[in-house]
Amino acid sequence: MPDRPSLEVVTEALGKAPERHFSETVEVAVNLKDLDLSVPKNRLEDEVTLPFGRGKPVKVAVFGSPELGQKMRGVADLIVSAGELDEFAKDKKAAKKLVSDIDFFLAEAPLMPTIGKRLGVVLGPRGKMPRPVPPGSDPTNLVNSLKRSVRIRSKGNRTFHAPVGTRSMKAEEIAQNVDAVLARIVGKLERGRTNIESVYVKTTMGPAVRLW
Repeated sequence: MPDRPSLEVVTEALGKAPERHFSETVEVAVNLKDLDLSVPKNRLEDEVTLPFGRGKPVKVAVFGSPELGQKMRGVADLIVSAGELDEFAKDKKAAKKLVSDIDFFLAEAPLMPTIGKRLGVVLGPRGKMPRPVPPGSDPTNLVNSLKRSVRIRSKGNRTFHAPVGTRSMKAEEIAQNVDAVLARIVGKLERGRTNIESVYVKTTMGPAVRLW
């Protein structure tokens, strides 16, 4: 099946999806082939900054010192001190809610071993282990970039989905987001494009339209 332009496919997917009373997520569904996904290096796990963002709020939390907390005030959605980290470690229900509510985490590098020991069991399986930042740094630009990012994660599955926007966005914006995500996926695969069986675009509850 010949490739179709992303904009054409996105426009068709949006047109075929019935109107809902909320702004549905638009996603790409990727089907892999000729990969042994039992081998960790063949599994995809990455973050992609979308040219036009997610079309919805993306939350970023920071584990860090009071100094980092001051820099992140008004930038990050949540700042977790070392003391609060201990509290989350003791309350697994609260820890799971935290990880569910937040999309991306950053942490001052010296805290990473403690976070791994106390919250790794909650963060790890969800692919949300924090990205370390050097002590004394100002990760404002990184936080702002993550607020426009999506996580690509295939785990051991040949088929996986990645959000590329919402229905309230322009089709042209979604199409450029689609292209950015697929370019990253192709770049990460062992044999690039030949490791992809097919790609579809769809809204959360709408029909899938084939792109590749």
